[in-house]
Amino acid sequence: MNSAVSFAAKPCTGVGNGKFSSYGYTAARAEMTTVAAPKKASTTFRLPELSLLGIPHSDLQVREIVQRQSYTRSLAEDDRACKKPQFHPAFLDEAFERCRVICAEYAKTFYLGTLLMTEERQKAIWAIYVWCRRTDELVDGHNATHMTSSVLDRWEERLEDIFKGRPFDMFDAALTDTVHKFPLDIKPFRDMIEGMRMDTRKSRYEDFQELYLYCYYAAGTVGLMTVPIMGIAPESPISKQSIYNAALYLGIGNQLTNILRDVGEDASRGRVYLPQDELAQFGLCDEDVFSAKVTDGWREFMKEQITRARFYFNQAEEGASQLDKASRWPVWSSLMLYREILDAIEDNDYDNLTKRAYVGRTKKLLMLPLAYTRALSLPSLTLG
Repeated sequence: MNSAVSFAAKPCTGVGNGKFSSYGYTAARAEMTTVAAPKKASTTFRLPELSLLGIPHSDLQVREIVQRQSYTRSLAEDDRACKKPQFHPAFLDEAFERCRVICAEYAKTFYLGTLLMTEERQKAIWAIYVWCRRTDELVDGHNATHMTSSVLDRWEERLEDIFKGRPFDMFDAALTDTVHKFPLDIKPFRDMIEGMRMDTRKSRYEDFQELYLYCYYAAGTVGLMTVPIMGIAPESPISKQSIYNAALYLGIGNQLTNILRDVGEDASRGRVYLPQDELAQFGLCDEDVFSAKVTDGWREFMKEQITRARFYFNQAEEGASQLDKASRWPVWSSLMLYREILDAIEDNDYDNLTKRAYVGRTKKLLMLPLAYTRALSLPSLTLG
């Protein structure tokens, strides 16, 4: 399943440092609670009855990640200086240029949004994007048939070398340079690899809590990786924890949208990334997915899945405006683009079994100025 491609470990102490990105308002909390799922299907199935939230953030150690990634810049620089790798400037320039080209080719809308960022932040985001894409392609790329657990083990060892200043290739070097310039913790990167492991051994998800964990691994981690790069607006009135929670939620929303968009494609590979208990609540099962018949029951089921994805995007909005002003455009572009995908599923009469919802180039281009306008808005000072 394609991920949504949206720190502060200490190399001097031997601790490794190395489909996108719902920034939350006051409703976003460090500790999430689980809302009980409905007991039976109904056409009056309402939002409060949805199992909206997955597992407690404490179980994912998000608070610890935030603390490690919240070092002041001077402390981070001092801590890493003793093992900062030395690369020839021309070599690094080429490494980041290659990352830029890949990002521009495969994430066009997001890439355009990065052009307002400072050069240092641009390069860091491109390097992270490329690493996430390469990680995802281990499972979903052309060589995925050769995937084994040992391949992922070696990839994780390579990640640890990146964070220790021992890159294997040019792309690794770009990320090595990045993790020595920004307070990035290795855990979100490791967790993304764990998501790839989950993909190799799991093709069904019993309930939303299981699916949420997968969405965290596959895409929520991207939000945690990128907040230190994006930066937080000095005038932001909400806590760093809330902004990180929101970044994670945007990743969850993006991944849920990927899942809903790709139901038919995943089914062709024998995979069903939908909560089994919720399928049953609507009188559905795997065979209904594989038969590719869009029934009234399927439509009602999809309406509720789309409602859940939108819930996470709603959680994202306030946090997107709490980032550094120059970094908001790519986040708003991603958020608005993924919402358009949900709209496209609805426009297809909820047929994501035989059709793949997409957003046309013209609509994407028209969306960019709207995202830019939202990016210019000042952080809200009154959250309620």
